[in-house]
Amino acid sequence: MRVLFVTSEIYPLVKTGGLADVCGALTPALAEHGVDVRCLVPGYPAVLTQLHHARAVAELPDLFGGAGTLVQGLLENGTTVLAIDAPHLFDRPGNPYLGPDRLDWPDNDLRFAALGWVGAHLARGDFDAWPADVLHAHDWQASLAPAYLVLQGGRRPATVTTIHNIAYQGLFPAERLELLRLPSESLAIEGVEYYGKVGFLKAGLYYADRITTVSPTYAREIQGPEQGFGLEGLLRTRRADLVGILNGVDETVWNPASDPHLASCYDASDIAGKAANKAALQERYGLARQPDRPLLGVVSRLTPQKGLDLLLAAVPDLLASGAQLAVLGSGDADLEEGFRRAAADHPRRVGVVIGYDEPLSHLIQGGADAIVVPSRAEPCGLTQLYGLRYGTLPVVARVGGLADSVIDANEAALHDGVATGFVFAPVTVEALIETQKRALELYGERYRWGMVQRRAMSRDVGWHASATRYAALYRDLVASRRARAAR
Repeated sequence: MRVLFVTSEIYPLVKTGGLADVCGALTPALAEHGVDVRCLVPGYPAVLTQLHHARAVAELPDLFGGAGTLVQGLLENGTTVLAIDAPHLFDRPGNPYLGPDRLDWPDNDLRFAALGWVGAHLARGDFDAWPADVLHAHDWQASLAPAYLVLQGGRRPATVTTIHNIAYQGLFPAERLELLRLPSESLAIEGVEYYGKVGFLKAGLYYADRITTVSPTYAREIQGPEQGFGLEGLLRTRRADLVGILNGVDETVWNPASDPHLASCYDASDIAGKAANKAALQERYGLARQPDRPLLGVVSRLTPQKGLDLLLAAVPDLLASGAQLAVLGSGDADLEEGFRRAAADHPRRVGVVIGYDEPLSHLIQGGADAIVVPSRAEPCGLTQLYGLRYGTLPVVARVGGLADSVIDANEAALHDGVATGFVFAPVTVEALIETQKRALELYGERYRWGMVQRRAMSRDVGWHASATRYAALYRDLVASRRARAAR
């Protein structure tokens, strides 16, 4: 079975968040189920310079304002990647979506319409002899691909749209419709229209055969007004086609027994190596070298959606309990400044690195005692899964994939030996403070803490189970399409 992923990110070529990790890890996991996956991505400079055995396979003479070339190459794991080499759209430094002013590129609609346009033609087999059985569009940047397939007519493979975060929808002025090569009749409720604008994600949800999202709880949450961001009505009408499949992690990249970014490797049978990583992390952040003091880590975008304002407000109580805090992330200017100020006010107790550093994110998972993920909304979350894998106990809000992946260390769960972390609700400062206190109290009971660590590390957080469900979804779609064609 041939499946074309259309995505704006894939690890290790380009990454701003979990989307890249998912696309990078799910493709080889699907190969184990007999699914031949190729990934179409924009030809950002970082992509074109990292592809192995790259070669041009098709010319793209009329690509939303200029010419381009379709380039095919390989990742180190053997995944086939097709990149759209279109300098007028993608030859830009830094973040894939933002200019140097940290604002969206003004032509993002054309840039990612091109991604969907090429994806639709590639899936139909217009550029080579590899027509896809399924086109799988990831998030808003790829979501015009299912729309183009329907609106252009002709041969159409089955289509899937995955919502990685419904808060980001790709909304653009209606007067851009013609530039986006969308027919006027598509600007309707039963089409691409979203409150008077062109909605890329709306298009993908309306025109795709199936919709997936990245956890079962999130699939339920986005059908309501609090988490649906205006798309809840459409999702309720399509609930029979909507499924939540929990993300996994790439266990070859995230493995404490072999992670090259750690000061000392370890596994569930011998967690002693965490001590050396904790010392290295304290040194990296300028924290006091106190091995018995609990150290909490954060790897996150610094935004209210991620609940980092709650954590910032809870810092005084956290420090009063004797803990240290190591933060890695970037985002809202006010939150960045707030954490910088906390570090300045509490030297050797709070450390902050603004930005993103992949090796440092691994060291935080290996060296911290707990990882804090206080999100108000979290489609799946990978940070808490990495925490489970590394025995770095997650402290999470009871939302989305966090609720699906962490079992709270209440007395019953501790007694039954199933606890893997700490879960709080409602998502308030008070609830976060109370749960952090529970975590730090358990930390003082070293034997019980170690039991929860080992239980967390025993959880299967890889891609096998989820890849099995995706492969079954693809096969069901293809079988249904063939059955309809035969009638």
